[in-house]
Amino acid sequence: MPLPTVRQLEYFVTAARVGTFAAASAEHRIAQPSLSEQIAVLEQNLGLRLFSRTGRRLTLTEAGRQLLPLAERAVNDVIELADFGRRVKSIEEGTVSFGTFNSAHLYLLTDLIREFHQQHPGVRIRVTGLNSAEVADAVRSGELEAGLVQLPVDDRDLVVSQSVFVDQVVYVSRTPAHTAQPVAIETLASRPLILSEARWSQDDPLRVSILQRAQAAGRTLHPIIEVEFQTHALELAAQGVGDSLVSYHVGRSVIAERGLHWTTLTPAFNEHYAFITRRGGAVSPATTEFMKLAHRVLARLTANSPVLPSPVS
Repeated sequence: MPLPTVRQLEYFVTAARVGTFAAASAEHRIAQPSLSEQIAVLEQNLGLRLFSRTGRRLTLTEAGRQLLPLAERAVNDVIELADFGRRVKSIEEGTVSFGTFNSAHLYLLTDLIREFHQQHPGVRIRVTGLNSAEVADAVRSGELEAGLVQLPVDDRDLVVSQSVFVDQVVYVSRTPAHTAQPVAIETLASRPLILSEARWSQDDPLRVSILQRAQAAGRTLHPIIEVEFQTHALELAAQGVGDSLVSYHVGRSVIAERGLHWTTLTPAFNEHYAFITRRGGAVSPATTEFMKLAHRVLARLTANSPVLPSPVS
């Protein structure tokens, strides 16, 4: 049996409400014979008579009365589905679905989210702070639409933009003599180190890089403490427990507030960040606009710190 079409159900619901085919056809702006024909096809396909035609008014049969709530629900569901599609495609009624590294809130996310909300108050914002590897997995699986990650990252099934932001890793200590000059790997291997990314030490670009540098120099790194977050490592360094490594933009406010001293590594270690999306995946207008604003905020941040300040001891 052919299934009823949404249009047939819509004509049926309207005719039942207004009481005549003429009024129903006028409401839908079609010729009356066309509307009558579609309802006749609906009756034929269902094998049911839906209207009793007495005089100039239409009266629902018992089958018509039973069908009416089902038809109304079907029509409303289709209207709601169309409205859902419109909301998703509309930046003003969409949802931002975005992931980024967990320290981004220290210098990026607060300004970014505030400015985006001011510009698009009707948009819901869902930003997940994760390790870059987890962000890549979430985007790859479709859990998130897009993300900002530190490179390199496993780019299977991902589209990776060009680098949109560059930070630099600095060495921090409460001991001024430890930051009198840039720190080489040989010196690093001899210092009491507190390192972050304890859970992701095998994937973190910095941890992998300094391990490779140590191996090339015939040295071994043995951090005295490993924690998860750079901010925690900084707090321990500020209390004189040991020295640490931190992204400059993550640590600059804490370094200044807590009286820490810092210098660069030699050779320097630059961190490159890029946007990622799922290859072949759809990105909503809301998330697309969020990424554009993130790019502008990062550009502003870079412009305000165009050159890493000279080491201070």
